[in-house]
Amino acid sequence: MAGRSGGHKGASRHALAAAVTSVRPLWWVVSALLVAAAVVVTLTRRHELVTAVHLIDDVRLPRLVIAAGFEAASLGCLAAVQHWLLRAGGARIRLRVVGAVVLAANAIAGALPGGAAFAAAWVFRQFRRRGAGQVLAGTVLVVAGLLSGLSLFVLLMAGVLAAGSSGPVAGVRPVVVGLAAVAVLVAGVAGGLSRFPRVRRRARRVWRRIGLRSRRLWDIERALSRLGHQVRTTRPGVRPWLWPSSLAVLNWGFDLACLVACVWSLGIAVPWHGVLAVYALTQFAGSLRLTPGGLGVVETSLTALLVLYGLSTEQAIAVTLLYRVLSYWVLQPIGWASGLGLTLSRAHAGPGASTGADTSADTSADTGADTGPHAGSESGDGSGDGSESDGESAADGRA
Repeated sequence: MAGRSGGHKGASRHALAAAVTSVRPLWWVVSALLVAAAVVVTLTRRHELVTAVHLIDDVRLPRLVIAAGFEAASLGCLAAVQHWLLRAGGARIRLRVVGAVVLAANAIAGALPGGAAFAAAWVFRQFRRRGAGQVLAGTVLVVAGLLSGLSLFVLLMAGVLAAGSSGPVAGVRPVVVGLAAVAVLVAGVAGGLSRFPRVRRRARRVWRRIGLRSRRLWDIERALSRLGHQVRTTRPGVRPWLWPSSLAVLNWGFDLACLVACVWSLGIAVPWHGVLAVYALTQFAGSLRLTPGGLGVVETSLTALLVLYGLSTEQAIAVTLLYRVLSYWVLQPIGWASGLGLTLSRAHAGPGASTGADTSADTSADTGADTGPHAGSESGDGSGDGSESDGESAADGRA
């Protein structure tokens, strides 16, 4: 197992290699299909593509700069969420460092097959090397992902409702409203029952019994409970969580604003009644990670949905190309440069700067790449307790 001494790193790397190997055939099949589709579209839609390029040639540069500013603000909010969680857990990492880590992880996720797992492992290692405890580093990834997913669902719900009972996404409306009603009901019941200590104790016992049957659930439970304890100690109450939740919503909101600004910079009328639904559905399609960075998936989804909401094919293609340049292609070299800068900054710190931390980070990072966002709590029992306690002690000392 991952937590046993000896063979930990090799076993984790073997599991990671197996996971990548299992993903690679699907990735190549999907990529081949998308390339073939792109060739077909290029041959059959040459006139629309040429017209779209001409539309981009006439883009208003000041408005395009505003669109780029919105995209930068979106990434800043994403970094701020993780920075808040790290500080709440007792880790003192500068916001600019977290921002560089986010940029590099975004580039990794968008360039490699199965890049999300590699990006999570890389972020985990960077946080560990900079003093975050093993449990804290993994839990930050989990909580940030949950906040991001919930925020995107809120935007989708708002977009579907704003689009009205008729239109291209009218069929999705009952499903989204039903899911929202269930979520509100579950949250209300949980909030109400949590006020009764006896019910709270029984729920905790049930959750622990479930966790004992599943190692991963047990690791998640311990990670979340420890982060929750640290947050309650430093920032008690529910109100402090409104800030990271708002940042998670703004992360998507500023990216949506970038899309709207791209439409505006081309002098095209914005389809306000459906733009929020178009954006949210496109992001959900891209989150399937069938290809690195959603290449082909995002372009196809966004173009088709924009056409359904009133734009011509030429206009939809031009908007999609412009948006993807700002939200994907420009960020790739910036992200890789940020990753290189982080690596060089650690190298300049000297070989004896944090030898012990780096050793545990290597072990933790492999586990993180293997288990995804739940990394860091994999070595929950047995001989893994030692390194975990060291990480927590370091984090508590800085709190």
